[in-house]
Amino acid sequence: MKKTLMAVTLLAAGASQASGLAIDTQSGRATGMGSTGVASAKDSSAIFYNPAGILGVNKLDAQLGDALILVNLGFTPEGGAEQSQNTVSPPPHAYFVYKFTEQLGAGVGVFTPFGANSRWPDDFVGRQIAIASSVTTFDINPTLGFAPVKWLRIGAGAQIVYGMVEVERRLVFGAGIPEGSLQLTTDTWGFGFNAGVQADLVPGMLTLGATYRSRVGMDTEGDADFEGVPPGLPAPIAASLVDQPVTLDVTMPATVGLGLAFSPTPRLTLAFDANWVEWSTIQELLFQFQTVPALSEPAPKRWSDRWNFHVGGEFKATDALALRLGFIYDPTPTPEETLTPDLPDADRLNFSAGLGYALSNFRADLGYQFVLLQDQRSTAEELPGTYSGSAHVIGLTLGYSQ
Repeated sequence: MKKTLMAVTLLAAGASQASGLAIDTQSGRATGMGSTGVASAKDSSAIFYNPAGILGVNKLDAQLGDALILVNLGFTPEGGAEQSQNTVSPPPHAYFVYKFTEQLGAGVGVFTPFGANSRWPDDFVGRQIAIASSVTTFDINPTLGFAPVKWLRIGAGAQIVYGMVEVERRLVFGAGIPEGSLQLTTDTWGFGFNAGVQADLVPGMLTLGATYRSRVGMDTEGDADFEGVPPGLPAPIAASLVDQPVTLDVTMPATVGLGLAFSPTPRLTLAFDANWVEWSTIQELLFQFQTVPALSEPAPKRWSDRWNFHVGGEFKATDALALRLGFIYDPTPTPEETLTPDLPDADRLNFSAGLGYALSNFRADLGYQFVLLQDQRSTAEELPGTYSGSAHVIGLTLGYSQ
């Protein structure tokens, strides 16, 4: 029975647009350029990609957008038939920056750095581990930028993060007995910081960038709700399946980004980013049941730190029209022995394209990514098998600058 009630986690969210739970499509322009931006972002979206880049705006820059993420994920258990799910997630983003002088600017951004959702079929073979889940995080990121000299920009900001999780699992009691369900809902606020630098080694041609986003501790609290518990269960089991408070402590990872932007001509920009994610903060995950502690059991994850790599390009066909392409290699942090359907994942290859159009002070940036989730084998004792799938990401951002 204890195995049936093994705790699922804040991170039980299904496949997201990037590995683990990361979401890096935080502007339409960057989405089309392979989610590059550490050195190439020089508008208000730099609040996410590298806060030093906010000093690239002329005077004022505001953006509002969304990235529609459509995931098709399949799982084939050993000796069984494939089952699949289709989910849609719409993480929004908004930024505002005002530059007071050539040396000083400030702004604020709101975006979703981590999040995803999952809904397996009702007859899913792993429904006792997870049948449905969703994670939502919103990062409010006030930011300052300063340029001590013309060729060097420095930025820093505070992270104010709200996180919420909703998880559902099926309770299977045996043949001929109707299944019940366990729903877990928790939320909390967390705090951190970010900082970055951009240096123009050759003004107008070559820029280097580096950025850091800190860990954020998320000590969530909420409720466990049991439904459909059948009568007639043994008294000790029935007495334990009661609604009660739950807590979950998890640390969202720190990230480091290194970037290069090269403009051989005024109309062409080439960008390369290498990002390190401290996924090793996720070693085990545990919902702690407050009334019946015996229901609490850690779920091992043993994630490893990973680098992901991005390349992108932008060509300004005219003063108004920009064309973009990009590619991403994004390996999963999850080892085979802990890969389970509460957090399915796989190595990813992302292919992107996009365009931007400017009219006077207004502009629109549209980006698209096709995400190929490579076949990922799981040797987890609970449910061995193979995960695979794909995703489509459509990012649209509307901007105004002056």
